[in-house]
Amino acid sequence: MNYLTHQLLNAEEINLIKEELLKDNQDWEDGKSTAGSYASKVKNNLQLNRQSNISQKLSLIVKKKILNNDLIKSFTLPKHIHGIMFTKSSKGMNYGRHIDNAYMSSGRADLSFTIFLTEKNQYKGGELLIENLTSENEFKLNQGWVIIYPSTYLHSVKEVLNGERIVCVGWIESYIKSIEEREYLFDLDAGARSLLAKHGRSDELDLIFKSYSNLLRVMGD
Repeated sequence: MNYLTHQLLNAEEINLIKEELLKDNQDWEDGKSTAGSYASKVKNNLQLNRQSNISQKLSLIVKKKILNNDLIKSFTLPKHIHGIMFTKSSKGMNYGRHIDNAYMSSGRADLSFTIFLTEKNQYKGGELLIENLTSENEFKLNQGWVIIYPSTYLHSVKEVLNGERIVCVGWIESYIKSIEEREYLFDLDAGARSLLAKHGRSDELDLIFKSYSNLLRVMGD
């Protein structure tokens, strides 16, 4: 599985974040300011200044939620969560086809994530399009849901036709660079946890968890 969709935020957390974002418009700026030289040519949105008090406060909430989620941790094996920012797109705005920079000032980008903060029926358009070697997939999730996918994939955001799309985006530097190796470890961990829940601890499961931990040591950086 190359991407993960999952509910990250509950209704209370969503409302808290949206209330903070709507308090003041002074800290919103042109999204081109943080895009690379190539991506800036196709980026048309607004983003909250990363250095603002609101941005830093909300970024800590998002980071904590990710690090406290066992499924997401198993899927991403996060070493460093970085570059978190809040963006909004109103009618006519979009983000054309691009690839995320491999290395940013904040860290290496192995995985990208988008947390949807606007209910999907409150705006038209604005789908996240992710391309891999064999397919294109569109995502427009309910508010509070996150999608996490490899930063190596080309992706884009379709034009917003009406309403306003507000999301939180960021990147994860994983202990495991390889997409395939992360998938192997995720499947192994998921299978072992399922067996543990159904049958309890056993000598056989001890060997599986031992192998998982030692593979992580060998594959990780």
